Amino acid sequence: MAIRKVGVVGCGLMGSGIAQVSAQAGFPTIVREVSANALEKGLGSIRAFLQGGVDKGKLAAADMEKALANLSGTTDFAALADCDLVVEAATENLSLKRELFSSLDSRCAPSAILASNTSSLSITEMASFTKRPGRVIGLHFFNPVPLMKLVEVVRTVSTDDAVLAEVNGWVKGLGKTAVNCGDSTGFVVNRLLIPYMLDAVRVFEQGLASRDDIDNAMKLGCGYPMGPLLLGDYVGLDTTYSISEIMFDEFKEPRFAAPPLLKRMVLAGLHGRKTGRGFYDWSTNPPS
Repeated sequence: MAIRKVGVVGCGLMGSGIAQVSAQAGFPTIVREVSANALEKGLGSIRAFLQGGVDKGKLAAADMEKALANLSGTTDFAALADCDLVVEAATENLSLKRELFSSLDSRCAPSAILASNTSSLSITEMASFTKRPGRVIGLHFFNPVPLMKLVEVVRTVSTDDAVLAEVNGWVKGLGKTAVNCGDSTGFVVNRLLIPYMLDAVRVFEQGLASRDDIDNAMKLGCGYPMGPLLLGDYVGLDTTYSISEIMFDEFKEPRFAAPPLLKRMVLAGLHGRKTGRGFYDWSTNPPS
């Protein structure tokens, strides 16, 4: 079965990006939000992103119109009933995802593929909330979705071979590169990235080097596009902390344990770019 129509649950930062790239790739795409206001905000961000591409000469106006013609929104789960693939992009809360997957399972056709954009939660556990574990898979996109080329395709022990092939084909159709992996907390990227970022916080916390020296060391010494502390601010220190907690709970390994400084910064509301302060002051451009 080819994937023809796509549904996206959630039109926030990630959901809107997934809906956008799907619509731009020519797939009729419907995005569902909990309220009309949240939906309009999400669809508005998509229109603004596409218009920005037109204004910069990176996107033809006709291509923008084609993408928007493929895109629609709803607050009704029933509108997703005829989708071949539905990607859940809600908050990283397992209780919420249990409710969403149960609702999708009861409303979507038995042939529909259900996917989650989770960055750290168990796809296998989400599949257990449905009566179609063979047709549940992980699709971990990266932020910002329209610009980042990678998608982690996460297969559980129950995922059908045909589903894996169909989803890999869809990801390729979006112009993305798929990295296939098994369902282990953190998948590939966060399994390697989170300990690196936490170690950078530990080095700073212990006074071994300054913020700028840590970031410059990894940029100039290892060729990374940005240092780990600046990256933490971009990702969100609250997000980094949450993922580390999930991974430590799973593996019980010290490398996944959040440093005390990170916990205290999150408690103090210093989450990075999203709150204006983290390791950097985001009230200036570039951040200082």
